[in-house]
Amino acid sequence: MFKRLIFFILFVHIFSFKMQAQDKLAIDPKLEVAASFGPYRPIGVSATSTNRLFVSFPKQNKDYQYALTEIIDGKRIPYPNESWNKQGDEDSHFVNVQDIFVDAADYLWVLDSKPSTSGAIFGPGGTAPTGQFKLLKIDTKNNQIVRIYTFDDLDKTKSGLNDVRIDVQKNLAYLSDPGQAAIIVLDLQTGNSRKVLEKSSFTLADPEVVISYSGIDMRNRDGSPFLSHVNGIALSHDFNYFYFKPINKNHLYRVATKYLADMTLSQQELQSKVEDMGNVGVTHGLLADRSGNIYLTTSMDYSIKYLSPDGQVHLLTQDPRLLWPDSLGIDGNGYLYFSCAQLARDPQWNKGIDRAELPYRVYKIKLPK
Repeated sequence: MFKRLIFFILFVHIFSFKMQAQDKLAIDPKLEVAASFGPYRPIGVSATSTNRLFVSFPKQNKDYQYALTEIIDGKRIPYPNESWNKQGDEDSHFVNVQDIFVDAADYLWVLDSKPSTSGAIFGPGGTAPTGQFKLLKIDTKNNQIVRIYTFDDLDKTKSGLNDVRIDVQKNLAYLSDPGQAAIIVLDLQTGNSRKVLEKSSFTLADPEVVISYSGIDMRNRDGSPFLSHVNGIALSHDFNYFYFKPINKNHLYRVATKYLADMTLSQQELQSKVEDMGNVGVTHGLLADRSGNIYLTTSMDYSIKYLSPDGQVHLLTQDPRLLWPDSLGIDGNGYLYFSCAQLARDPQWNKGIDRAELPYRVYKIKLPK
């Protein structure tokens, strides 16, 4: 009992030390709370050109009510309707919405991704031997589902689809698959998908890059650090370049989409087309704007940064409330929205103690001029 007491006191002391860097940060007055969700954890965030805001919530052993919502007057309204947000068969109900993305034509794409245990990166994904994946295209003008893609040629025992971006020029979807350390290219006409850059030096996490807070590593009960292969992705506004990186890697990469679309290229040839955009540090979500900036969210210093077209990294905002800033969206009024998922506060990374700071929120900030 005495040893347990000493261990608990030591852990509290260490956690207090971890928070010191956060406590020293000032509140950014430019940062606004776009929506507050109490105990419900937001992950996916996206917005239309007409300023409609959508937020998704995954099933990850947390409080859960709706998978996909539209935020109207600060309230979560189940989207596209109540039925899709209830429990039911996989074909006509959401299972675990991981990411959402509004494309250039204001269609909302919903990645419903529940990986098998082998494909999960944020903790146990259940005991199912295969994952469950589908991608929905929703017309936001009439709120109707246009098409559902089911990834029939995907290895669902290993895959863990995480983020999606839509190339309306080439009629392709690009998805990150940290489960297979690969990029998935989905033909939106045929529904066929293929895997590229699998287990390459650009898509594999670097085990030497460990996420830490004030010198304390993010590790589970077994001492294993959080590790994610290729995760955050972005597509330039002109559809010419696709950006990507693992969370546990400091460098950002890009490849011209004309090469991703070229099915005649071998894996080696495609790898030779990848460009190293330099050291941007540990990041989570990525998003491009009309000016060619690539936004980067990072939890270790509670910030949002952006890579400008001249190759320089700039600080957009830094605030103690930015606990694991994750997915991003841009509306028609020039605001950048992003979720704060607080994954590093989960019990599995904190000796079984839930350190989440409620309420969960989505923030917004004006884009740089």
